[in-house]
Amino acid sequence: MSTTPPPRPLYRVSFLNQGKVYEVFVRKVHQDGLWGFVTLEDFVFGQRTERVIDPGEERLRDEFSGVRRVQVPMHAVFRIDEVAQEGIARIVSLEGSNVTPFPFVYPAGREPKK
Repeated sequence: MSTTPPPRPLYRVSFLNQGKVYEVFVRKVHQDGLWGFVTLEDFVFGQRTERVIDPGEERLRDEFSGVRRVQVPMHAVFRIDEVAQEGIARIVSLEGSNVTPFPFVYPAGREPKK
């Protein structure tokens, strides 16, 4: 009888950060004691030994290196998926898109184009 432990869950989380959509892979997602925030822990990135390096994933790896935990405001989270295997972490720009995250506050004098 095999006693291999069940695989640890893996989540793909998409959230808004400074006008860009971040898509990252983490092992833990939960609501922490900080009300109104989702906590992301144990970031998972592709192996550095791969020949093809995605610059977006490399940027995210650098940005989150040494980070144990990130709190993201609940209203900035677009989606949380439990996945079977990791993919490529990426950053997607919203410029030129007709998608407006809710809520969005326009800085003074920068009203949306109509």
